[in-house]
Parts: sequence; C-alpha cells; structure tokens
Amino acid sequence: MTPGAGRTANPDAIPGIGHNRGPGARSSYRAHCWSVARAELLGARLPIEVVRSQVARARELGLDYRTYAGVRATTGRDLVAFLYSSNALGVFRRGQPVPGPEAARVAASAAAAHVGCSPGLAPDALARQIGAASARLLAPFGSDWAAIRDEMKGWLRAQGLPGDAVLMIGETAHEREMMASGGLAGFVAGQAFFGRGTRAGA
Repeated sequence: MTPGAGRTANPDAIPGIGHNRGPGARSSYRAHCWSVARAELLGARLPIEVVRSQVARARELGLDYRTYAGVRATTGRDLVAFLYSSNALGVFRRGQPVPGPEAARVAASAAAAHVGCSPGLAPDALARQIGAASARLLAPFGSDWAAIRDEMKGWLRAQGLPGDAVLMIGETAHEREMMASGGLAGFVAGQAFFGRGTRAGA
C-alpha cells in the first residue's frame, strides 16, 4: 500500500462528512505533523477501543488491518470508495466477464465500487457486472502527468468524492501513477486484494 500524493483542494475548506480534520495526502510535512499530533493525543499506542473499531471497519471493507490502519494514520479519513481497474479485476479484452471470485469480493466490500477500464474495453458493461457507481476509460499509457491528474481530479469532482477517501485497487505501475496524481488514499495490488496467489496455491 502506497500513500497517495497531494490534493489540490483549498486547505482552509471545511472537511466533508467522515473527516476528522486530518491532513489528507496533501504533503508529507502535513502528514508528519498529523502523525505527531495524533500520537500526542492518543499516546504511542492506540486505545483498544479504537483498534477494535478499525479492525471491524477493515473487515467491512475487505482489507487487512495493517493496510487500513496505515491509510487512516496517513490521511486521517475513513475510506468510502474503491476504484477498481479492469486489470485488477482480471478483465483484459472486450466482452470478457469479471471472474466470479473477483465479483463476489467487490460485492462483499462496504466501500462504494467504481471502475476504470483500459482502452478498448466497455466501461458500462463492466460496471453492470460489479454494480459500480461509476465507470470510465482510464488515461492511456503514455499520457503525461498533467493529463492523468486532470482526468482523475475531474472524475473525483464529478462523483463528489474526496481523493483521500478513495483507495485504488490496481495492477500496473501506470495505474499506481494515476493514484498518486489524483491524490488518492493509496494503492493495493489486485493480486493481493483478490487473493489470487492464495487461490492459485490452494
């Protein structure tokens, strides 16, 4: 899991619902200050009640505790949505269905599902298979940073989502770059999220 890059939102804006006024991923310095302030308030170790709450929330989202707690410690915000890439879902050609285990994993998560497709795929068809709230084509490989950032930020605005409340489930270095440019909360590899290595070894 890799924390996201900075936000471009007004730092003086009133945070949305679910935010506890943490720094988001706007800068490493603000993230550091947030971590220090949090440690001073809660102590070196989180109270057991907080840990239990985070364990339960991680389970609802379908994440391991370490990943979820790391995102919370970095952004100060709960996760509300997952952006799945078609690569992470295991879909590589037009008309290919989402594999059953992947579709079931998406359905079991409490996070709102959104899907981003590689060029040549049909976003709407893929969205219907997993019940995604939105679907679109992702910026193609070779796009410059500004174009990737603008596309991602535009999507976040259209969905009314704060970037640091969205986790990207992706598969490639290009998709990791999308996460960073959009200021998302972090990145989890599809193979790890869907447990493909575990299934293959079973």
